Amino acid sequence: MDSSELYHVKQQFILGAYKSLADLALPDPTSPDYNPTLLYKCRAYIALDKPHDALELVPDDTDDVSLKAVSALARYVGAADAAAKDASLEELRDLCVEIEGDDIEADEKQKGVVRVLAGTAFAVAGEVEEALETLGVGANVDNLEAVAICVQIYLSISRPDLARKEFERAKRWAEDDVLVQLIEASIGLATGRDGYADCNSFYTEQLGNPSLSSPHLLTARGVTRLLRGEVPAAQSDFEEAVAQQGGAADAETLAAMAVTAGLGAAKPAEAEQLWR
Repeated sequence: MDSSELYHVKQQFILGAYKSLADLALPDPTSPDYNPTLLYKCRAYIALDKPHDALELVPDDTDDVSLKAVSALARYVGAADAAAKDASLEELRDLCVEIEGDDIEADEKQKGVVRVLAGTAFAVAGEVEEALETLGVGANVDNLEAVAICVQIYLSISRPDLARKEFERAKRWAEDDVLVQLIEASIGLATGRDGYADCNSFYTEQLGNPSLSSPHLLTARGVTRLLRGEVPAAQSDFEEAVAQQGGAADAETLAAMAVTAGLGAAKPAEAEQLWR
């Protein structure tokens, strides 16, 4: 069972509080929480588009397959050309084969991390079938994060029916934690179920946590508000998301702001600038 500190770190990552994790001090290297926390910190840097910062944290001589996988993912994200990206994908494929062997010194959690990180890279590379196979879609794989990524893949290819099917299958064994609720909120946001009420309530509940600072959640709630016709409230969420990112909005926030600006007849120039 995870310690309370590691549980908090995990929740921060799940809810997109990447900057807080990037700024987090690592525990003592002798602590059992050290490697899992290091993984989340590295993944936070990757999510913030700072893969080189992630690479600096991982020892070059590590034997931990999950740390090798996060390094490969960081190299993939930071690669300057197609050849370098392909090399990183091959490294992840090799790790996926390695964890299936009988002589590997890795527990199931570490193996699960390898599959999740490899599946993430394959999905970003457009290798959808390989990503889903790596993540264990349709199988009784006890890895809720893998399910979450499968759901996102299905939503990205406009198959909410398959996303819902995968989610319902996972609910048979998954505990009702924040990630389960986040998956359901993602499906609700993509499908407009119940007039976006459920996903809007989830984002609002999580944002009510004073210890959480997540531009990603603010943008998600802003989108639900925009879709519900609550334009001023949506604009407020987007502005706060930009402020939490130090004034440099990410692509998803900029896109949402552009749509918001375009809804005002007096602001076509502002919308055009945001789209650019």
